[in-house]
Amino acid sequence: MATAFLSTANTFIYSSLSSSASPSSSLLTSPSLLFPHKLNAKRQLAICKAFAESSTNLTKRSLSISFITSFGFLFSAKDWSAANAAILEADDDVELLEKVKKDRKKRIEKQGVISSSNKETGYLQDLVYKLSKVAQAIDNNDLSTASSVLGGSSNTEWVKNANIAFTKLSSSPEEKTQVDTFNSSLVSLISSVTRNDVESSKLAFVASANAFQKWSALTGLVGQLKGL
Repeated sequence: MATAFLSTANTFIYSSLSSSASPSSSLLTSPSLLFPHKLNAKRQLAICKAFAESSTNLTKRSLSISFITSFGFLFSAKDWSAANAAILEADDDVELLEKVKKDRKKRIEKQGVISSSNKETGYLQDLVYKLSKVAQAIDNNDLSTASSVLGGSSNTEWVKNANIAFTKLSSSPEEKTQVDTFNSSLVSLISSVTRNDVESSKLAFVASANAFQKWSALTGLVGQLKGL
């Protein structure tokens, strides 16, 4: 290593002198440049050794820095992943809390509407009473009594009043869907009773009663209507 370094140094010095057309006086008079073989050999070896140790230390230091950087990157990636998961979990908690607040607000508003709708609640209580009477009549195969209770048409006063209550107290798409199901089933029930078809009357009655019960549960009226 030392020999190669000295040879390279000598070559560089001689090539510098020969390539210069008019070398400066300082270069010509410098004994260390003109006669490199007169340099102290121990000094040159010391320089070579220092250079070699410096290169080795630099290599070790580079590897150490590279390892530490890589380890730090992996550690930071884990920390980032954990932090990101915590942020997402916090976002979920915030969204859930907001949903709970909105649902609670809707329930409070719904209860306010129900409390101020005594007349509409009375219409619905009449509906429950009539459905109960129709159920008893159909169960006894007494379709003439069922027909007299129903009124023979979906345009009767009690059906119109029930729909007034439905319209006022229905706010969500689900509630409105149940209202539509109830009305269509009621039409089928009236038609089946008029035709004196017991089986079809039973099926239609079950469909209309189920739709009304689901609507009552969605609106929060289950506990306020007797007979459900």
